[in-house]
Amino acid sequence: MIDPVVLLQELIRCESVTPQEGGALDHLEKLLTAHGFECHRLKFSDKDTPDVDNLYARWGRATPHLCFAGHTDVVPVGDRSIWSCDPFGGAIKDGQIWGRGTCDMKGPIAAFVAATLNFLAENKPAGSISFLFTGDEEGPAINGTRKVLEWLDKRGEKIDFCIVGEPTSREMLGDMVKIGRRGTFTGRITVTGTQGHVAYPHLADNPIPRLLTLLKTLDDLELDKGTADFQPSNLEIVNIDIGNTVDNVIPAAAHATFNVRFNDQYSGASLEKKLRGEMDALKIPYQMTAVTGGESFYTPPGKYSELLQNAVKKVTGLTPELSTSGGTSDARFIKPYCPVVEFGLVGKTAHKTDEHVAVKDVVALTDIYSEIIRVYCA
Repeated sequence: MIDPVVLLQELIRCESVTPQEGGALDHLEKLLTAHGFECHRLKFSDKDTPDVDNLYARWGRATPHLCFAGHTDVVPVGDRSIWSCDPFGGAIKDGQIWGRGTCDMKGPIAAFVAATLNFLAENKPAGSISFLFTGDEEGPAINGTRKVLEWLDKRGEKIDFCIVGEPTSREMLGDMVKIGRRGTFTGRITVTGTQGHVAYPHLADNPIPRLLTLLKTLDDLELDKGTADFQPSNLEIVNIDIGNTVDNVIPAAAHATFNVRFNDQYSGASLEKKLRGEMDALKIPYQMTAVTGGESFYTPPGKYSELLQNAVKKVTGLTPELSTSGGTSDARFIKPYCPVVEFGLVGKTAHKTDEHVAVKDVVALTDIYSEIIRVYCA
């Protein structure tokens, strides 16, 4: 039997900081191959982004096809000296397991791998089970899940239902399941002027006041009031960059970046059209590059969310809230291919110094995934 806590410790000890594989995929590939999974290591490349390793592993060929998806890459640890434990040590103390990636999201990976292998050791499911692991979720998310799915589509492989192990629980394991996410849109604005001496402003043209006018218009916008399924869309100015290192020069250009988390009232294209319309109305010349990092998506409540809710309730006694709150995840790439929901550990310490999760939660999460497999693959 596979112990999910031991497996989590082993994964934590792999220093897989984006975009480095760090041995995490190697470890999972070796384990899954030994248990009869057909494994494919997939390295993808793209312009101006690092090459990224991914792993797709499948047991069986029949339907229904249940896929567990997750990322082995983690964010940097920051100042290691202020961690209570080695961030890549996987230490256990006070009933907690400590280290980078424990909740986001090596803990859920260890749980669903252990749940699957232990189930297969005693059962022969009617369908098939697969894992989609990427090393590119915390990075640009260009050479990871999206390209693995395109590869699967070209092979004619169809996933019937996918669970992403993001840390969706809020206060305690099982209190929340994510059935949707808002989209993400980034705009980068440049306003140009004429460089000059601050003592002779009539000989220069300062772009900063015009940029600030544009930003105030964007910041004052109420994009919408939310919907029955989503919280309101939200625009945040995240950077203003003048690049001026002295106090006696009017700059030639001013730059700013903003990000919008948008609900299903918009697409990336319709949001860009609205924002450009608001700025164009000011008659201020500007340039903007826009990137839609992911569209919003929604899996309506039904048999898939009920499957998770029932499994969670059986193990924890809780009936999880169905939510669309929070940031983005790789589920946005999966939704066009199959129904997808997200469920994982408590995410309070994700990306923080001293990231940790309760050992008992890792065990309970394994039991929840086991119940899902038992019911879905019966």
